[in-house]
Amino acid sequence: MQPYTTLHAVAVPLDAANIDTDQILPARFLKKPRSAGYGNFLFHDERRRSEAVPLDAAPYAGAGMLVADRNFGCGSSREGAVYALVDGGIRCVIAPSFGDIFASNAAKNGLLTVTLPEEVAAGLRARLKAEPGARLTVDLPAQAVTDPDGAAIPFEIDPFKKRCLVEGLDDVALTLEHSEAIAAWEAEAPPWRVPAGA
Repeated sequence: MQPYTTLHAVAVPLDAANIDTDQILPARFLKKPRSAGYGNFLFHDERRRSEAVPLDAAPYAGAGMLVADRNFGCGSSREGAVYALVDGGIRCVIAPSFGDIFASNAAKNGLLTVTLPEEVAAGLRARLKAEPGARLTVDLPAQAVTDPDGAAIPFEIDPFKKRCLVEGLDDVALTLEHSEAIAAWEAEAPPWRVPAGA
């Protein structure tokens, strides 16, 4: 997983609350291998149905973050929704609240979720709509979002999630931090407890 420090990127405002994982990645695309590029399916139906997700508008080309309304990523627990965002170039979502499982999946796949008060997130969305293509900066080590005027907005994050994102640690990398202890256990364990080929 790519280490995460500072992101300076075009931000897309999404005013709808309760954007669920089926809107982010419709279920019929889950049968596709990730190598197909889940970014191709990001907000697939929403982008064709209305202008509520303006990712295809010229000012938002190459956007790296979303500023959404409350309860972003609710619904089913599909990790593919996070894959679609990351593969589509989104590295950060700012919102007043998130679906719990979505937020957990996000941290494990290099997608930062930033929780800000509802009125602050609404203010950022209004600013982004007034100035399409405006950029925000998210400094994870400093735990701050900087608006287009340079004002810093602090945010809280779980220390363990922060460490994993900053150091680029996914679940496999976290396990490998204990490789010496695992090898020592395997060396001491009775043969019937160690799988063949371990």
